[in-house]
Amino acid sequence: MPIYEFYCADCHIVYQFLSRRINTRKRPDCPRCGKQKLSREVSRFAITGKAEEKTDNLDDLPFDETKMMNALASLEGEAEKINEDDPRQAADLMRKFASMTDMPLGGAMEEALGRMEAGEDPESIEKDMGDRLDNEDPFQMPTKAMGAIRRLSREPGRDPAIYDM
Repeated sequence: MPIYEFYCADCHIVYQFLSRRINTRKRPDCPRCGKQKLSREVSRFAITGKAEEKTDNLDDLPFDETKMMNALASLEGEAEKINEDDPRQAADLMRKFASMTDMPLGGAMEEALGRMEAGEDPESIEKDMGDRLDNEDPFQMPTKAMGAIRRLSREPGRDPAIYDM
């Protein structure tokens, strides 16, 4: 499942979109402002396998891209079978993804998933926790990793979330 990057000139942010199939023509709307047909960007980097030499910047990244892609491929079939009326299934899928990628969840996401596992409606959780969920990365990022991300980032800004295309 490829991840495409698109730029919104109005927000000056690059967004990532996950596509279930290769699609070089579709251009999504901005998740923040709704601007239609964002411009496609060339991804900053891609890693396949293990590199012989690691650079200082890549050493600090908070995730293993290979693990992430393997987890997405592994969970694709399960995601398609989720009963949208059962928040427990969505929470279970998110926990599996975090476990498979070794990416610990942030405090607000942990709380939200706990409430979903108790059967609470995701929309009411979002109403209660909207600001916390919007202002916190869903995955905990060590301080060292955040420093690497800041060093790698250049204008425009980059949204860390991955949106469905």
